[in-house]
Amino acid sequence: MKQFFKFVFASMLGFILSAIVIFIILIAGITAVISSSSNKVEIKDNTILHVNLNLPITERSASNPLDNLDIGPFKGEKMLGLDEILKSIKTAKTDDHIKGIYLDVTYMMTGFATIEEIRNALVDFKKSGKFIIAYSEIYTQGAYYLASVADKIYLNPQGILELKGFSSEITFYKGALDKLNIEAQIIKVGTYKSAVEPYILEKMSDANRLQTTALLGSLYQHFTAEIAASRKIPQDSIIAIADGIKSRAPEDAVKYKLVDALKYKDEVLAELKSKTGIDEKDNLKTVSITEYAKSIDKSNSASDRIAVIYANGDINGGEGDENSIGSEGISRALRKARLDDKVKAIVFRVNSPGGSSLASDVIWREVVLTKKVKPIIVSMGDYAASGGYYISCAADSIFAEPNTITGSIGVFAIIPNMKGFFNDKLGVTFDNVKTGKFADLGDITRPLTPAEKLILQTEVNRTYADFTKRVAEGRHLSQAYVDSIGQGRVWTGEQAIKLKLVDKLGHIDDAIAAAAKKANLKEYKIVNYPEIKSGFMGLIDNSEDKIQTYMVKKELGLNYTYYQQLKEITNMKGIQARMPYQIKVQ
Repeated sequence: MKQFFKFVFASMLGFILSAIVIFIILIAGITAVISSSSNKVEIKDNTILHVNLNLPITERSASNPLDNLDIGPFKGEKMLGLDEILKSIKTAKTDDHIKGIYLDVTYMMTGFATIEEIRNALVDFKKSGKFIIAYSEIYTQGAYYLASVADKIYLNPQGILELKGFSSEITFYKGALDKLNIEAQIIKVGTYKSAVEPYILEKMSDANRLQTTALLGSLYQHFTAEIAASRKIPQDSIIAIADGIKSRAPEDAVKYKLVDALKYKDEVLAELKSKTGIDEKDNLKTVSITEYAKSIDKSNSASDRIAVIYANGDINGGEGDENSIGSEGISRALRKARLDDKVKAIVFRVNSPGGSSLASDVIWREVVLTKKVKPIIVSMGDYAASGGYYISCAADSIFAEPNTITGSIGVFAIIPNMKGFFNDKLGVTFDNVKTGKFADLGDITRPLTPAEKLILQTEVNRTYADFTKRVAEGRHLSQAYVDSIGQGRVWTGEQAIKLKLVDKLGHIDDAIAAAAKKANLKEYKIVNYPEIKSGFMGLIDNSEDKIQTYMVKKELGLNYTYYQQLKEITNMKGIQARMPYQIKVQ
């Protein structure tokens, strides 16, 4: 009885604490909504747009009235939407109140293609004749790539500017699996389909090393060429500086013309005041990019619409969310846009390294059906590879950034054989009864038989044949040619355009303009799908998952990345069309 009351009391305490937390969140939410509705941002004359990008950058932004809330997992986590950033820079170009941009960036928590889109927007902003001044205490390579477009680049006198070249590292698990007596049984198609290598090898295969070298080479070529053009330095010199890590001290950065001068922040602020006619004793007039985005008039009376459908993350069955692609959720969004008479064209924004081949095919089918009734243009983000390319290939036209990672046309399946682990490590054995020879196909407690391997290989081969056929039909190429450039090989957007996998290099605004032109639209309104829950409902949606993620992150810290990788492995179901790795900007 004592134990019973102990459990009852614990349950009651948990319920009371949960109720208190929810009540606090509710009050905070109501207060924040009232506050946000009454505090409109007013942009005054001689204002500088403060572009601070040291935050995670998502594909699109969602309003969160609880930005300042900090209660366990219910944090008002600051994030910037790429759509919000691009719109703000574009609006600031013609806003007479905005005199210039103060670019404040140390590191970039995003991919190459996203940085490219922001960089292109800043290049376009400069056409207005307004200035861009960049300052930082530390410039990582991604941050410097963005800052290199500025009219003036300043570095703290004790600061750091990284320029050392690119590298790609893959974690291999074979040694750990061997210690656990677990065998990864691999069935794949594609010489370059290296997503399976970490489980069966201890280092890169020759084919993977070849493709990774070519991929990094293409990315690096574009990176150094753009910096060279912006800074008016020969590209060979940029490469030589990086190869020798010659920019070690702040003075070296000035010597090699990577930055214009070494300044402390107060000196930079004084220059900004001078440029905007502000007395040195007065405060500088600035507005953050997040606040500026709130001031932009988003009203549009046009009756015709272009739908932008966002597909972001790994591809699986189900609904998905802002960070994952669910075949049901994206298919519904495509159908809704297709059946809406007001929607005259669609831009399909794909940012995905792939995932389930079945889920990819479900989405592909909706793209094909949509293409029959209205224009659909794909805009590729950081990644649109493997399953990400599968769902893109049927569109009327495909836009990618030069440093988008795409291709990876190949498939695989992994079935672990854990017999040795269970028998030898745990002392657990299994026995069964079945009604058919293959009734327990896929059982992880024993190795696959030769007959079972043949069945699975046949299925993987069929999926690959379907994949290459879809690409061949969508891109008006021969299936043999698609196979020759497929085989799981990964390409940059710059390489893909030469291989006819991509039509044009450009960003999402270019894709929208192309969709409007194809639909003969001059006046139109942009609508986004799938609809995202904003504000309070967005915060409490999937609250159980948020609590779980919060607790795991808190416990694992920096090791959370490895947990994510293992979680992806356990979530793989069926045949996969997935990219072998992801490249992060440092």
